[in-house]
Order: sequence, then structure tokens, then C-alpha cells
Amino acid sequence: MAKSSSPISAVAERYAGSLYELAAQSKQISKVEGDLGRFEALLAGSDDLTRMIKSPVFSADEQFKAITAIADKAKITGLVGNFLRVVAQNRRLFAVPGMIKAFREIAAEARGEVAAEVTSAHDLSAAQKTELKAALKSVAGKDVSITVTVDPSLLGGLVVKMGSRQIDTSLKTKLNSLKLALKEVG
Repeated sequence: MAKSSSPISAVAERYAGSLYELAAQSKQISKVEGDLGRFEALLAGSDDLTRMIKSPVFSADEQFKAITAIADKAKITGLVGNFLRVVAQNRRLFAVPGMIKAFREIAAEARGEVAAEVTSAHDLSAAQKTELKAALKSVAGKDVSITVTVDPSLLGGLVVKMGSRQIDTSLKTKLNSLKLALKEVG
């Protein structure tokens, strides 16, 4: 995995590496990935939860209690439940999205895969995901595990991030490029 440049991503990578080691020792990597995915879905679905993990206004105790309640309600137990509580106690919840991303990259690398983040204007069908995986595999030369995020502001197309490479075929970017070109002409 490429070493990060920002302090937040360095923190995220350290925590993700520790979680991966614990998951590997207890042979629970896929369970941990599933639990992290569920927590990520909770974050994506709740602006309040996102604000709580990013806000320095909440004390470590308040964040710990909130994360404990949320993890219990979402049935996120074991390693990930304990991990989230430790992260809350250490006041590092702001870095959880980066930790999830870093964990996926570490797990994919350990399986001999490349992790790819795909952002699409609309949800992709199973056939589209399979076709995209095949296309990315031909580029990367390895199996590819994809994580799909939906962002309607893209209008159409995809943004694919794979390692240090980014492929942006979104309609939003094409329109912005056209807008810039028209400004230069006019």
C-alpha cells in the first residue's frame, strides 16, 4: 500500500493495520470487512452520525457512549465494536472513513487483489460490476475488489480510483472541462 502524505491518513493506516493484524490472528477478516461496511453504510445514511464523528465539540466520553449505542443497535460486535470504542476513547473517530478505506486496501493486497473505489451517478447492476471488474483486472493485471459509492452530482459516468490512478469519465467533469474551454474562447 502506498504510504500516505497527510497526518490523518497516516493515523488511519496505523489503526487499520492494527485492526487487520487482529482480524488475521483471529481469522475474522471477512467478518471485520462486513462490519466495517455496515458502519460505513450507517455513516453514509446519517448526517448526524457523520457530524458526531467529525466534531471536536463532543467529548471522548460522549463519542464513546454514542458509538457503543450505535454499534450495539447495528449488531456490530467483536473486533469492530471494540475497535470503534477504542478509536472513540482516543478521539480519532474523525479518521474512521480513512481507516475503513485503508483496511480494505490492506485486505485486498493480502489477497493479491487491488482495491478500487468506484463512484457512480447511479447504483451499478451486478452485470455492470462484473464487467467493470473484468476491465479493471485487464488494466491492473490482478484481481480487483471494488467498492461502489453513489454520488448523483456526477450526473452520469464513473470515477474510478485504483491506487494512485484515477479515471474520471463523469459527465460532471466533462461539462466542467467544456465550461472552462468555452471561457477561454469567449
